[in-house]
Amino acid sequence: MRTPSRSLKAFNEEKHKLGGSAVNDFTELELQVIEIDDRLHPIATSPVDLSDPNWMTLLTKSKHPLDEAGVRSITEALLESLICEYQTSDEAARRAIRRLFYTYRHFAWAATLSVTPTTAGDFRKHLTLFSMRDQGEDSRDALLELQELCTQARAAGVNTAPILREVAQMSSDENRFGMGSTRSQLDAT
Repeated sequence: MRTPSRSLKAFNEEKHKLGGSAVNDFTELELQVIEIDDRLHPIATSPVDLSDPNWMTLLTKSKHPLDEAGVRSITEALLESLICEYQTSDEAARRAIRRLFYTYRHFAWAATLSVTPTTAGDFRKHLTLFSMRDQGEDSRDALLELQELCTQARAAGVNTAPILREVAQMSSDENRFGMGSTRSQLDAT
């Protein structure tokens, strides 16, 4: 089993020195992420035979990776904890949470919410997860995801503007891919 990353250990040590109360929570959260990431690894790295004429049908009929790995319930509970922590923490803690998504790519790839963004609360959760992923590995995919979340929420009557502004304030302002930061993407939507 892998051990927690050095950056999160350093964050926890600094938080402890400053009298923070959630020192062990981040270590425990990261250990859970590691376990899920390890379980998802064989699924995330399995090849897709693009020469098979039915590859797209096979792919769309396959189980969601969280279900295939048997980790949906633990992942959803972990995401709820991470979302809550992210929404109530300072920038240093949010940066540490974003680092989990950079470091554990299989987890980041598969970790999704099963609720639709059709209420203000669920839209906020989806946007917070979007912010934690910090555009993932491709800002173009991130922009499409953001547009789809907003389309679904607006179609359900959710007033998206204040929630977009709220989550933008929690988001990174680093322009990782040259297409704007996560903060600027949320502000512009």
